[in-house]
Amino acid sequence: MKLLEDRILQDARVLPGGVLMVGSFLNQQIDPALLREMGREVARLFADCGVNKILTVEASGIALACAAAMELGVPMVFAKKHKTSNVDGSVYSTPVHSFTHGNDYDMVVSREYLRSDDRVLLVDDFLASGNALFGLIRLVEQAGATLCGASCAIEKRFQGGGDQLRAMGVRVESLAIVERMTDTELFFG
Repeated sequence: MKLLEDRILQDARVLPGGVLMVGSFLNQQIDPALLREMGREVARLFADCGVNKILTVEASGIALACAAAMELGVPMVFAKKHKTSNVDGSVYSTPVHSFTHGNDYDMVVSREYLRSDDRVLLVDDFLASGNALFGLIRLVEQAGATLCGASCAIEKRFQGGGDQLRAMGVRVESLAIVERMTDTELFFG
């Protein structure tokens, strides 16, 4: 998606260690016009899949997942990174390692919101090593739901998660693919 690539080149910051900062327009401060176009693109890419639910993980993926859900006219559910007192009843749960934060957490979603008759599209802001999406896939499997595919705003292909998902047969549609990064610049595929 050229619009997103152009915005990344204009406003993102590349930090040492493979970190791409997009907080000024995507996941801390959000540009609603850009987000709307990204949601439309995700909806266009998966319009023929019969998606009836979008699943993401808190917190940075929620905005894009919600935009895509609005365009598809389906509910959006987000998995929490920890079971809290406001998540009552039975949950699906899986351990996940966060590349961004360098820690492990238990991703949970209420069984009430993810059912065996759901056709689920996973949506997130970044796809790097794929740990968050692998965790979401495990939740979909626990529910006995059908996985329609995964979409992310930015895939850092050099970290391999997207290739692993594709090798598993998961349809992955990334809006911008960063092939490689140095400590000062990035290169799209």
